[in-house]
Amino acid sequence: MNEYIITTDNNSDLPESFYMEHQVGCAYLSYSIDGKTYNRDSFLPIQEFYGKMRAGAMPTTAQVNPEMARELMEPYLKAGKDILHISFSSGLSGTYESCQAAAKELRKEYPQRKIIVVDSLCASLGQGLLVYYAVQQKESGKSLEETAQWTQAHRGNIVHMFTVDDLNHLHRGGRVSKATAIVGGMLNIKPELHVDDAGKLVAIGKVRGRKKSLQALVSGMQERIGSYASSCSVVFISHGDCEEDARYVEQKVRELYPIETVIVNYVGATIGAHSGPGTVALFFLGDRR
Repeated sequence: MNEYIITTDNNSDLPESFYMEHQVGCAYLSYSIDGKTYNRDSFLPIQEFYGKMRAGAMPTTAQVNPEMARELMEPYLKAGKDILHISFSSGLSGTYESCQAAAKELRKEYPQRKIIVVDSLCASLGQGLLVYYAVQQKESGKSLEETAQWTQAHRGNIVHMFTVDDLNHLHRGGRVSKATAIVGGMLNIKPELHVDDAGKLVAIGKVRGRKKSLQALVSGMQERIGSYASSCSVVFISHGDCEEDARYVEQKVRELYPIETVIVNYVGATIGAHSGPGTVALFFLGDRR
């Protein structure tokens, strides 16, 4: 069985230490804010990024293009390794198509190597959770094909429960209407959102008040976890510079399930640019999204 490496992109919002510890390759998307573009070597400290958003800055992002995907993959192919790439959801970006295009060309140039590109249909630490489980499969001795098959078979079980603090950021991204954003802000209405089976971010409800919106994430988990409840040992939580709220959700989840592993991390800039400060998201395995 040939050695293979798992790769992804930084929309997975995993800590850098995870990539390093498990030898996961990562493509890094750039973003622009206040007229300046930032890439991996110049990313702002994440608290500063969200500080700029709170002050009114409106960042923009760029997807992974085929050249970036090639730069990520080719060194591993040259080193004699096969690749399983787990991409950001095709329902939210053209990144998956770019990775497929790069892989198609690289297969011609390295016919002895295998490249499998999986559309995660996930976002933020939902994508990160799928990468986490893929790494577990690999480290348990599963082959490239076996790990890819598991990933594709279970990506629909990665449940995403989101809430945001400010509807205006979702309005900029075309997720809600201007009227909804204005009225929601006046009435302190907070949306409940999830990523659906097509990998798209959609609204599924709304509550009034921040605390109720955080509690709704946990209620959503109880509704969707199904047969995974008794074995739920891994939960990921991402946040838009509001760790206290994320820890509150963690506490509530720990009261319900036998959690052993929790990763709490920031929503990175490329997703945070669209969701904004105050975002909290909960990710876990469930029977349905």
